Amino acid sequence: MTKRKPLIAGNWKMNNTVSEAVVLAQEISNGYEKDWAELVDVCVCPPSVDLKAVRGVFLFDRTKVAVGAQNVYYEPKGAFTGEISVDMLSEIGCEYCIIGHSERRELFGETNEGVNLKAKALIAGRIKPIVCVGESLAVRDEGAYLDYVRVQVRAAFAGIEASEAAEAVVAYEPIWAIGTGRTATPEQAEEVCAAIRATLAELFGAEVAEGMRVLYGGSMNEGNAELLLAMPDIDGGLIGGASLKAGSFLTIVKAAL
Repeated sequence: MTKRKPLIAGNWKMNNTVSEAVVLAQEISNGYEKDWAELVDVCVCPPSVDLKAVRGVFLFDRTKVAVGAQNVYYEPKGAFTGEISVDMLSEIGCEYCIIGHSERRELFGETNEGVNLKAKALIAGRIKPIVCVGESLAVRDEGAYLDYVRVQVRAAFAGIEASEAAEAVVAYEPIWAIGTGRTATPEQAEEVCAAIRATLAELFGAEVAEGMRVLYGGSMNEGNAELLLAMPDIDGGLIGGASLKAGSFLTIVKAAL
């Protein structure tokens, strides 16, 4: 089995002004140990207005923490008020971008088709998409969750070649466990992450699927990170609330070493 390097990505959501973001980034930078870089990839995804300032902190300190965006638009430029292009993110130095987060799907009407367009645009611009998939409590209770997630994965990667998909990341985030404090058990999370990898293998072949990272995102915190990260198909975490405190976030990073 391929040894995949874990990825711990912090999703700050709509939190932190520029000055607050700089403080948090500095605290993360101060606590980050240089020898971690060989063992784990770390990324933070601040609001777009904070991206340049946060990137500046890590660059100045030479800290190996990447910066990612929380969203992007798939058109290169034009009359799309309020949107941000791949080129804009690329020039700041973003290495990752979250797409298809359940909050974007639920609150802002993001569709599987839109996620696919964004994934293609990011890959073309050499930014790694973190493609979020996951089911609601109703879908889980019906027992249809594996099929539901498989459909989301296939839709997100439609028309994408294996060589292009290899750098992409998939994050499984059960909607019923986001911000609720209710976490999927390691076994529940592993079941879906394994199904995601099997779907990726159907799309791109076993070798590519074995190399792609599948994260768990749904109230991962200091207390449960170690057990979740011990699962064979969970290659890291997309961290929400726990990424807003440097100590908590760095504890999760240490659990991935």
